[in-house]
Amino acid sequence: MEDAKMGNGATIRAVLAILQWWGFNVTVIIINKWIFQKLEFKFPLTVSCVHFICSSIGAYIAIKVLRTKPLIEVASEDRWRRIFPMSLVFCVNIVLGNVSLRYIPVSFMQTIKSFTPATTVVLQWLVWRKYFEWRIWASLVPIVGGILVTSVTELSFNTAGFCAALVGCLATSTKTILAESLLHGYKFDSINTVYYMAPLATLILSVPAVALEGGAVLGWLRTHESVGPALAVVVTSGVLAFCLNFSIFYVIHSTTAVTFNVAGNLKVAVAVLASWMVFRNPISAMNALGCGVTLVGCTFYGYVRHRLSQNQAPRARLEMLPLTAVDKQGDKI
Repeated sequence: MEDAKMGNGATIRAVLAILQWWGFNVTVIIINKWIFQKLEFKFPLTVSCVHFICSSIGAYIAIKVLRTKPLIEVASEDRWRRIFPMSLVFCVNIVLGNVSLRYIPVSFMQTIKSFTPATTVVLQWLVWRKYFEWRIWASLVPIVGGILVTSVTELSFNTAGFCAALVGCLATSTKTILAESLLHGYKFDSINTVYYMAPLATLILSVPAVALEGGAVLGWLRTHESVGPALAVVVTSGVLAFCLNFSIFYVIHSTTAVTFNVAGNLKVAVAVLASWMVFRNPISAMNALGCGVTLVGCTFYGYVRHRLSQNQAPRARLEMLPLTAVDKQGDKI
């Protein structure tokens, strides 16, 4: 009886963790799109900088004030030798995501982001000379096919947004691969990741944000009708972005890797549906089919990877790639 109660409690915690993760993720994406489209605050560098600042403050409060997680100590030389390169790629990844949101619908952007497993495998194969079983390559076929169908049939296709989202996938894959070597010996959770990387990302991004968008932002402040409420929305998106990082930490510790993989792909479907309900961007039947095939492919890829990691010897597992959505925790500022 006690075991059954404990099992039910764990299931309820897992479901609640997934639901709050979905809620924060979908809300952040839709608010960011609203900022670019409805508020006409078309400054992705500035929005990303606000997110980094809010996340820096939030991580400091969570670790230093509330003590929800113990601080993982990092040697001072490692902060520049290891953390700074990761923060640079981390910053590029987030900025490209916001740039793509400015130009293309949420549904298209989220589908392209699902291309990350394929870019991770290809990068490791080309640059790091790692080799993978044929089943890994086969599991990527529906992902690539779904992306091709979605791209060809996208009614709101924009080259700049498409390229930003695609390069963002490469940045995500690069960050994941670099983390294997640069962060070796440090077991970061999502909150500690934000604690160290968000301030450095702010430092990296602040200069180009001011140089490239500063004048336009001042012009927007002078001409926009409701500056106060609009800025409140921008800051709120930053606060929710940090909450999303916290929710990732919670869901990872409440679910298994397989559940996290499936929930992550379903989250994309929820985000696509919610964004369509809010923005009513046109989606053709073939476009929806391509998105569906991509998500099924991502789920299948996660399943294949999990089965191979379970069946192979520890030495052989070294040839398996790190799955970004499952193994890495802090990439959602």
